[in-house]
Amino acid sequence: MDLLTQTPAAPYAWSLVLSGGVVIASIVPLGAARSQANFTMSDMKAPRAMFERLPAWGQRASWAHQNSFEAFTLHAPAALLALIAVLQMGPLGGLALPAALLQPVLRLVYLPAYIANVPPLRGLCWAGALSCTGILYLEGLRALIAAA
Repeated sequence: MDLLTQTPAAPYAWSLVLSGGVVIASIVPLGAARSQANFTMSDMKAPRAMFERLPAWGQRASWAHQNSFEAFTLHAPAALLALIAVLQMGPLGGLALPAALLQPVLRLVYLPAYIANVPPLRGLCWAGALSCTGILYLEGLRALIAAA
């Protein structure tokens, strides 16, 4: 745990790194689904064409993988903004720290919830992670505006 809180900026850097790790982790179930659908190198000519051959859970794995990229593109700038704000102004207040650490955890839980087709858990994880990203934007902007 010391690694996560060693400096005031560490949680925001780790949030960024771990969020990227979730995107990478989303490849594992997608690869398993492609394997079950007898993916071959000839499928590389049109990889989206094999989507219909995927089992239902594999199709959800594909959607979860795509959504992981979407979530990362929202979260990365928020984590960077918070990181810059901490480096310029010092520790952030409010819920920024727990939000930074909770977002990748929620996104990691989101993957199996989506693949296993558990909509309530999937929805809570999606909304919670999105809220964490929003909190980072707000707290980062608040700190930078207050310093201006």
